[in-house]
Amino acid sequence: MSQTMRLAVLPVLLTAIVTTTAVSYFRTAPAATDINAAAKQLVEGLDERQKTLAVLPYASSQRVDWHFIPMDTRKGLMLRHMSEAQQEQALQLMQSVLSAAGYKKARTIMSLEKLLYSLEDPKTRDRRDELKYYFTMFGEPGGEKSWGLSIEGHHLSLNFVVENNQLIAATPQFFASNPATIKTENSLGFELNSAVLQKEEQLGFDLVNSLTADQKKVALIDAKAPKEIRNAGSVHPPTDKATGIPAGQLTKTQQEVLRDLIGEYAHAVKQERAAFRLKEIEDAGFANITFSWAGATEPGIGHYYRIQGKSFLIEFVNTQPDAAGNPANHIHCVWRDMDGDFALPIQ
Repeated sequence: MSQTMRLAVLPVLLTAIVTTTAVSYFRTAPAATDINAAAKQLVEGLDERQKTLAVLPYASSQRVDWHFIPMDTRKGLMLRHMSEAQQEQALQLMQSVLSAAGYKKARTIMSLEKLLYSLEDPKTRDRRDELKYYFTMFGEPGGEKSWGLSIEGHHLSLNFVVENNQLIAATPQFFASNPATIKTENSLGFELNSAVLQKEEQLGFDLVNSLTADQKKVALIDAKAPKEIRNAGSVHPPTDKATGIPAGQLTKTQQEVLRDLIGEYAHAVKQERAAFRLKEIEDAGFANITFSWAGATEPGIGHYYRIQGKSFLIEFVNTQPDAAGNPANHIHCVWRDMDGDFALPIQ
């Protein structure tokens, strides 16, 4: 679906979700008391001009208009345009929806803009700013009706929906890193060989390289990795039939690696939501999850993997060079809800 067509149907889709209650699979979602409190505190500290940017209607088409590429401007209120006290409140809101590990990843990704600024052509530097991250609330935080939260900027897109004091949706959850591994000497405090998404990559390599020749015949779906995750910026994840090797055909040791890999994504959010995610996976049958791989099975050459279950989809791609030209050192990865991102059921 083209961008124009997608935006044309959004008001219809969003009206449907505003005028109906959340579908049944959201009813046991974790409480969102801390999220409501943090959002209300941020809103109360904004002036009227800031509120017009930071608080939009829940039915706004911008609620589901997400992306992670560099942009001149985005929906919401940018950290750069907040006072220090307001920035602190915004970051407290981020902490209220993420785990300690997820928050550290998000903040490190934001800080990498400083490194990109130092490495890139001066003509492109205006798009590199660690405070060029936008906070948007859709609807009234803590109110009786559904409300949404978006925290977004280059290489980061976090999206949540709260209804009846329950966190009913937490996708798309997108993290990325350029460089994936720091390989350039710098005076900015970035440690050589550090990697913010190291486990997402290394556990993938561990799993694919543990497969037998027969297992690889099922798991390897292409000799070349795709350039990007699928449906980037689209309202919903792709609904193609799952590909790859089912977890039930993996050894116990391989299954444990797969569990660790899924857990690395699941635990980016607060423990209660992470537990909800993992319970959904177990309830649907862990053995039915599929793992597929495309591209090289060693670092420095383009590679991709996909993990799919009834309730979720994970995609990871590392094909682009980093800002210094090191090949395949630029990660994009995402967790999406197969029941529907943004608490918006797939039609």
